[in-house]
Amino acid sequence: MGVYEAGVNGTEGTATSTTCSRSNPSMRCWCRWRWENHQQQQQQHNVLRQRLVSLVFSSGFTFLLGYLVLYGSIGMFYAWLMFSKPYLRSTNASVGLKSPGCQEDNEGSWSIGVFYGDSPFSLKPIEAMNEWRDEGAAWPIANPVVTCASLSDAGFPSNFVADPFLYVQSWTGFRNLAIALAKITTKFLGVLFYLALGVFVSGMRASSWKGGRIRKLMEDLSGAESILRTGDTLFLFYETKSSITSQGDIGVAKSIDKGATWQQLGIALDEDWHLSYPYVFNYLGQIYMMPESSQKGELRLYRALNFPLKWTLDKVLIKNPLVDSFIINRAGEYWLFGSDHSGVGTRKNGQLEIWYSSSPLGPWKPHKKNPIYNVDKSVGARNGGRPFVYDGNLYRVGQDCGETYGRRVRIFKVEVLTKDDYKEVEVPLGFEESNKGPNAWNGARYHHLDVQQLSSGKWIAVMDGDRVPSGDPVHRFILGSASFAAVTVVVVVLGVLLGAVKCMIPLNWCAHLSGKRNNAFLGRERSNLFSSKVRRFCSRLNRVPLSVRGKIKPNTWAGKLVLAVIFAVGVALMCTGVKYFYGGNGAEEAYPLNGSYSQFTLLTMTYDARLWNLKMYVRHYSRCSSVKEIVVVWNKGIPPRSSDLDSTVPVRIRVEDQNSLNNRFKKDTMIKTRAVLELDDDIMMSCDDIERGFNVWRQHPDRIVGFYPRLVRGSPLKYRDEKYARRHESYNMILTGAAFIDRTLAFERYWSSEAKAGRELVDSYFNCEDVLLNYLYANASSSQTVEYVRPTWVIDTSKFTGVAISKNTNVHYKIRSNCLLKFSEIYGSIAGRKWEFNGRKDGWDL
Repeated sequence: MGVYEAGVNGTEGTATSTTCSRSNPSMRCWCRWRWENHQQQQQQHNVLRQRLVSLVFSSGFTFLLGYLVLYGSIGMFYAWLMFSKPYLRSTNASVGLKSPGCQEDNEGSWSIGVFYGDSPFSLKPIEAMNEWRDEGAAWPIANPVVTCASLSDAGFPSNFVADPFLYVQSWTGFRNLAIALAKITTKFLGVLFYLALGVFVSGMRASSWKGGRIRKLMEDLSGAESILRTGDTLFLFYETKSSITSQGDIGVAKSIDKGATWQQLGIALDEDWHLSYPYVFNYLGQIYMMPESSQKGELRLYRALNFPLKWTLDKVLIKNPLVDSFIINRAGEYWLFGSDHSGVGTRKNGQLEIWYSSSPLGPWKPHKKNPIYNVDKSVGARNGGRPFVYDGNLYRVGQDCGETYGRRVRIFKVEVLTKDDYKEVEVPLGFEESNKGPNAWNGARYHHLDVQQLSSGKWIAVMDGDRVPSGDPVHRFILGSASFAAVTVVVVVLGVLLGAVKCMIPLNWCAHLSGKRNNAFLGRERSNLFSSKVRRFCSRLNRVPLSVRGKIKPNTWAGKLVLAVIFAVGVALMCTGVKYFYGGNGAEEAYPLNGSYSQFTLLTMTYDARLWNLKMYVRHYSRCSSVKEIVVVWNKGIPPRSSDLDSTVPVRIRVEDQNSLNNRFKKDTMIKTRAVLELDDDIMMSCDDIERGFNVWRQHPDRIVGFYPRLVRGSPLKYRDEKYARRHESYNMILTGAAFIDRTLAFERYWSSEAKAGRELVDSYFNCEDVLLNYLYANASSSQTVEYVRPTWVIDTSKFTGVAISKNTNVHYKIRSNCLLKFSEIYGSIAGRKWEFNGRKDGWDL
């Protein structure tokens, strides 16, 4: 059959052979249809090309593109300013720079903390026990004690750790008792030996040496007694989400100091499916683990071959995909509690079933009232840890998933547990939730608790926590995308008001396609009817710009103000979108050192005229992660009540009898932390800056670590500002108006007899107390005594209140220059010392 060939460049085509001859009319119609269809396609392509060209070169498109580029540039500058500064480059304090661990995960950033109490209902976090550990530079140790970094630094990359269960090995055997008694006897005989030796040693130096040795041996004796008293070895099993496979495995750690520090032993159990909730228990001398294996579709029981790292499958207990299950022995029966979310009509996180057996190895029979619960997810039906017995009563731990998954744990007292009936009532746990929000490691949720009694009679608990709700990365992506979309709308509105965008939708986009009326094009004509309706809608929509410009005239002052406000809204939306995309979860987390966290006391000095500063100060800094307590040194006027201040941590107001700047460094035995941050009440900076400074101080607790560097040099000595130090690229003094110090070291030096003359000068000048402390540090050591940390931003709130202590800068600097001369005469000059900026690998001192 012949083929119709269309001409080139739109010329009329020719038919080969007899394709369109009169003897073949049907073929002639087909060829004509092919030709007309080709012509219409060419016409459509030309129209689309013309529209695209007109769109690209139109004033409206140019305006939109230009303003979007402008807003994008503002967003890039904001991202560079807030998230890309060299001195803000986090060492990923949680984990090493080269480690793949601790990646952002949609399930959360779970970590694990330790709690102690005289009962399960009086639990306090480890930091409340004031446990100190020199090897972790933690004075005191603070929660969390196990994080994704703990496992990642041990060589097992993890995104989070959760679902902790304890296995307690008590020192109850005769062998262990004998070892402890032998250690105590050895230490006691050593003390007697050195006491006898002291009789033959004379002189002050020998006496001092003897006393030091005896004190050290007494400390060792106390440590040996503690082995006998609380010699429990703790094994912690938990879920860890692998950063490599994105699968849940079971990790294990070991502690021999009641959970203060943990040695990561590795991965105890790794299967081809997700594992979590590693419920570990002992039965007839064998140690078993019953982790969640719901992806496998069954509940599996593992037995330890070489505890705690080698396990084998013992048996499948139930061929149901139960989640968060535990086994408890009660009233002569074994009871298995778990949730099955696979059934039709099951309410996720609101279902609970009970099974019973004469042995934890089965066989298991379902409870008569199953499902016990099939209710709202906020009720606490889903298990949230190991059940416990206290005062003869059984308590079940459930998790409230109402606001978000794993929002909190709830405790239920089991009143009836039989094969035919079950009844429980909720009781208060007595646990105080943190009010620090995302800055607290468990500020958003905590969903698992395992509480057990130690051989000492005390209770210990492990609990997981997260600083952000479930799905936070996806939530931030949606909000960031919405912010960017809103910026586009703002640009369109600006274009309409400025007259650059004259219509919302060009009418030629909705044009009819002309053609002859025939049966082949009835469908096209019907579509043209719809196109007409669209054109009418576009016409009405295009009248909006004219109407808006008629009401808001850009040439007037009011119109310009409206344009400025709309532009500012666009900038705010762009920065908000950038923050959602690049700013992380908004948490200003603490920076661990050697895998440990700690806390410090915040101390400020003020008086009645600066109460406004104090209220804002306390509200802001009390929400910083590592702040344990705020001490307000009140020098003058009627002090406020602690309840008048909005604080998430205890606030203690110390009223002084004399208005003296020396009170800043007054000895205070009520301070329980080694670190004290001396911070003026008119200085506002980010919690992240504070946390970075604290981390640097923990690395060098013998130094003054702060945020305001100064360089003392010249002849005669002259006090100058930070710009002078930066011009000479070095410093030798840190102002203690914003600095970390060792409370014992600093306070004892400041109130020593050698510092008496300096303190008198401080009182006479009512100035220079921070300069004096720098001289005392420098006089006591030949090594570096100060270190600088650059803050992201600092706001001096006294500028807004007019109650600055040093209103006249020139007079203030002149007084300080006199102090430099006087202190140099008394303690020696520090002008010969200096340390360069940018001496740290993390770039925090640029």
